[in-house]
Amino acid sequence: MRNKPSIPQGTRDFSAAIVRKRNYIFSVIKNVFETYSFEPLETPAMENLETLMGKYGEEGDKLIFKILNNGISNEKNIEKSKAGFEKLLQGKNSSDITERALKYDLTIPFARYVAMNHTKLIFPFRRYQVQPVWRADRPQKGRYREFTQCDADVVGSQSLLNEVELANIYHDVFTRLGIKGYELRINSRKILAALATLCGGTDKLTNISIAIDKLDKIGIEKVKEELQQRGLTDEQINTVESYLNISGNNDEKLVQVKAIIGDIETGKQGIAEIEYVLGKTKNTNLSIDFTLARGLNYYTGIIFEVAAPKEIKMGSIGGGGRYDDLTGLFGVPNITGVGISFGVDRIYDVLEEMNLFPGTVHSGTRALFFNMGEKESEFAFNIMQQLRNKGIACEMYHEAAKINKQFSYAEKKNIPTVIIIGSKEMEEGYCTVKNLALGKQEMIENDKLEKYLE
Repeated sequence: MRNKPSIPQGTRDFSAAIVRKRNYIFSVIKNVFETYSFEPLETPAMENLETLMGKYGEEGDKLIFKILNNGISNEKNIEKSKAGFEKLLQGKNSSDITERALKYDLTIPFARYVAMNHTKLIFPFRRYQVQPVWRADRPQKGRYREFTQCDADVVGSQSLLNEVELANIYHDVFTRLGIKGYELRINSRKILAALATLCGGTDKLTNISIAIDKLDKIGIEKVKEELQQRGLTDEQINTVESYLNISGNNDEKLVQVKAIIGDIETGKQGIAEIEYVLGKTKNTNLSIDFTLARGLNYYTGIIFEVAAPKEIKMGSIGGGGRYDDLTGLFGVPNITGVGISFGVDRIYDVLEEMNLFPGTVHSGTRALFFNMGEKESEFAFNIMQQLRNKGIACEMYHEAAKINKQFSYAEKKNIPTVIIIGSKEMEEGYCTVKNLALGKQEMIENDKLEKYLE
């Protein structure tokens, strides 16, 4: 018995209806990016493994999809391959087994691109990128192993106006998509660094950030347990807990955080930066969230995360932040940057659940020409081609068939209009046009069809 065809877990096929909805989201986001003068960029699906490893923290590195080298089963390479697999089982990488990987996100490949081309680029360099990425994550609602990211980044500028613009981009995109009630959360890695200093030293930043980043998933008690496992004392854990218990509106949260880390220089800087962005952006959905950590090692300043409206049970639908020396990882230091990302797949699910896709997004074929016979279809075909040349999407039924069958085809494909040209219509220079949605039928002269279908 043949195996039933399937696709890898965490991936999806997209029908025409879904592709059109996704393209609607892409067009809105790209249009906003272009309005803010960002330029498009694309990078390869795969990167050298050394480009990606060590850039996402210990949790992120585990989720990188590695690509096996060609020829590892070759007789000459069997022993090397066995030794390489042993290394992999120990959590180490081996160039005998894998040297390339699917890209985990768009930010690190972008940093690699900037490092390779920094002598040719005009700074500040503003780019946007819309491409798929891959993560070896556990699939669940809103979480896939292959998904599309839409990123916008500015490199070569330390100005906080960039953060303000990126906050405004989020507002513009979600406003155009009709998503109300979303929350744009903001924090600063500098504030987290100050918290780490208060807990004994900045070397604890990574451990604290990784634990805090899991707060929504595992709760405060489990976070405290993890901090203990990572070597923090009870007193230090109590300090972190006090920090995580900050609540209230934005002004109240700022007062509370100043009381905890306001005397530490990095903390002062982080607080000042948040106050600046809050004061300049038009995004009224902006909310301070000091529990926001974004467990990626490369963030150094302001960080963002977008939460879907509360009535939608969904993870984040966007995020980003500042990374002051990402290109330094590739031997080109001191090129600062900041960027954001849109989670298109989750945004799609939000729009679907909230019934926010416009009716026009479903449109493909505007009109179906019925096939009424050889001569009639040849005549109708010429008219159809004229309409296509004017940018009007239309098609002809593939064979002469009963009228009911052709009507049924149009209805199943949601084609709004059918056009019938029989022998009588050919002689008199008109066609019978029926609007299926309205149930309205009328006679239209052939040379007026274009205007009718506009």
